[in-house]
Amino acid sequence: MTNLTEMGKKAAAAKLYLQKMTTEEKNRGLKASAEALLQNTEKILAENQKDMENAALNGMSDGLQDRLRLTPKRIEAMAEGLNQVAELPDCIGEVMEEFERPNGLKIKKVRVPMGVIGIIYEARPNVTADAFGLCFKTGNAVILKGGSDALYSNMAIVEVLREALENCGFSGDALQLIADTDRQVTVEFMKLKEYVDVLIPRGSARLIQSVVNNSTIPVIETGTGNCHVYVDKAADLDMAAKIVHNAKTQRIGVCNACESLVVHSEVRERFLPKLAELLAPKNVELRGDERVQEILKDCVPATEEDYGREYLDYILSLKTVDSLEEAIAHINKYNTKHSECIVTEDETAAVKFLNEIDAACVYWNASTRFTDGFEFGFGAEIGISTQKLHARGPMGLKELTSYKYAIYGNGQVRG
Repeated sequence: MTNLTEMGKKAAAAKLYLQKMTTEEKNRGLKASAEALLQNTEKILAENQKDMENAALNGMSDGLQDRLRLTPKRIEAMAEGLNQVAELPDCIGEVMEEFERPNGLKIKKVRVPMGVIGIIYEARPNVTADAFGLCFKTGNAVILKGGSDALYSNMAIVEVLREALENCGFSGDALQLIADTDRQVTVEFMKLKEYVDVLIPRGSARLIQSVVNNSTIPVIETGTGNCHVYVDKAADLDMAAKIVHNAKTQRIGVCNACESLVVHSEVRERFLPKLAELLAPKNVELRGDERVQEILKDCVPATEEDYGREYLDYILSLKTVDSLEEAIAHINKYNTKHSECIVTEDETAAVKFLNEIDAACVYWNASTRFTDGFEFGFGAEIGISTQKLHARGPMGLKELTSYKYAIYGNGQVRG
């Protein structure tokens, strides 16, 4: 069984090493790692193929297989993410605030690394590179616990990245992977509080809740994505159809895909046939309420459960509403506080929606698929935080930092 205590000790030593590294050194390590991924593409793809074969044998859904699958293009994107992180400003050491007290004390609020970050995630091998890059740039050591479905892929990626760091003369222990698939090891990892400063789960609702409920380490909760698009009565219907099509079908196995459509009753007769025709080539199953079924005769009746589901499949729930207020209430009831969109030409309606929807990312006339660290210009992301403490939305460099106060005095004592 994996010796987690030993891994924790190595990570604790690595974090002290990382915190002393210059920006130039960190950037050099990231660029070398990106190049190593490209040079080892065939090796990584060969190991990924083992995972894909096992996934097929185990009956993994198409959506989850899409998350697991690596291609030359996806490995190029992983490398590009590392290069982008290298080009981003180094936020460590940034003076966030600075002020002087009446007694002459000068106080600076300075951005610092968190220390050791633990990440538990499922069949997403690209997360392995993204997590490493963001943690390395922010001076954090990272311990990864990937899912058994992506074991061979993750081991290959970590081996390549660690070797790249060591070839640069840096500590390979900046990145460690728990390769043991025993569930008990995962439970023990959640309690490694002596060494791990924060734990971040990425994956299914079941995984996230398991971490939240069992961890003794502080957790940043990254949520599932029951994302909605609301087509308002003042929407450009061609634009709306295009947005829904993209948000639903561009990639079905991701947390920022649209799972539920809300339509104003005044446009349902014009919009729904247009949308159904656009989605037909993708064989998207539509599950709607009675008023949707009146228009779309092949529509499956929606249940209460449908409105709260993250399908990760070619399925879309549909709800008819009679007002913007009803749409907002419906979305706030069923959403997972991830990403929500309104399509409308009415600015007043849009502003009301943006202000009143409780979600990490709220869109006006744009696909929910843009909720992504790469698309936001963060280079990559560690996850999409759906909670409200510390971080919310795509988590880039600054979200992986804490801060401390540096106080400068000249002999002051408190009376």
